[in-house]
Amino acid sequence: MRLELIRHGQTDWNLNDQLQGSSDIPLNETGRAQAHAAAELLAPYDWAAIVSSPLGRARETARIIAGDLGIELGDAYPELIERDYASREGTITETKIPDEPNADFPDIEPRESVARRGLGALEDIRDTRLPLDGDDSNIVVVCHGTIIRFTLSAILGYEVGHIHNAAANTVEWADGEWRVLTVNGEPVGVAA
Repeated sequence: MRLELIRHGQTDWNLNDQLQGSSDIPLNETGRAQAHAAAELLAPYDWAAIVSSPLGRARETARIIAGDLGIELGDAYPELIERDYASREGTITETKIPDEPNADFPDIEPRESVARRGLGALEDIRDTRLPLDGDDSNIVVVCHGTIIRFTLSAILGYEVGHIHNAAANTVEWADGEWRVLTVNGEPVGVAA
């Protein structure tokens, strides 16, 4: 089973470098164009399903891709919601966002919690879709940059960089484990 993790298209908050987190911010026109472009990249392959985070920007991206690919929009998985930045959502930060809450980010969701939710979502999608679609199925999963980054980093055992809007990140379930094949569309040298 292969999952294509797609970060939602751009929003005005992305454009302005504002922390979005679990705030439900809609796509802008650039984000909608990015969703159509992502669908073009995905078009040569067969897709059993497209699922997403329940946040509007991810659902709209998934809806656009599903429409362009001619497949039904599938379930929303609450575990795929973006990292909660709590009181910092909507703000612009000049400093690196820490993995754990600190004085500047007192109520953000800890990294481990985000990665655990991301890995749990992959397992839920696998357990839900595998019996329906089989071992060789391809599933598009539209969600958010930080949860994708933390999840891929947890699988690989090392830090991956920024996840681009509407970029494809491929993971594969094989031989009882997840393997990361691409990050931002670029092949990963060592699968974990």
